[in-house]
Amino acid sequence: MPRIHENLVADRRRFLRMSVAGGLSLLAGGLLIPRLSAHDATASPGSGDGEVLLQCFDDQGRPLGPCRMHKLVLTDAQWHQRLSDAAFDVMRRDGTERAFSGAHERTGPGLYRCMGCDTALYDAATQFDSGTGWPSFWQPIARSNVVESRDRSFGWTRTAISCARCDSHLGHVFHDGPRPTGLRYCMNSVALRFVPAAA
Repeated sequence: MPRIHENLVADRRRFLRMSVAGGLSLLAGGLLIPRLSAHDATASPGSGDGEVLLQCFDDQGRPLGPCRMHKLVLTDAQWHQRLSDAAFDVMRRDGTERAFSGAHERTGPGLYRCMGCDTALYDAATQFDSGTGWPSFWQPIARSNVVESRDRSFGWTRTAISCARCDSHLGHVFHDGPRPTGLRYCMNSVALRFVPAAA
């Protein structure tokens, strides 16, 4: 019996030593692995503490490459200060503006940014007249700048589109668009800020 007891004690000591060594290795590894830089294109969107990896563009639509941005999180009162009542209803309450009420039907060359956080969303070169009364695009300026989610409101399933940085609702995407993607990103005008291209 004493020998069995000694073996059990020895096994427990070995287990504890291995556990402590493993924990220290993990800690050291975590300290030695550098954080992904702002220009590391392999980072996944939403990684980091309250951060998201976007594709950034200047106001002329020129790509600036990947950039890590802090998520924009505001109270309802702060959103009300930043947005009009109509934009707040759409962007923070998942509303929909009236068809043909917006100002962004075929405005010419330029860039569309999020009204809430200024993230680049669409290049006007991908805009088309869908006849629906809402600005429509066949692709976002960068897939990482928008987020798709399931919307089951009103009794049918749709794909909602939100801004990746501020989580504001923008509109929906449908599979009835033109070539080359066959998609129609149907957006609310009040959720977009148009920046015209310089002459």
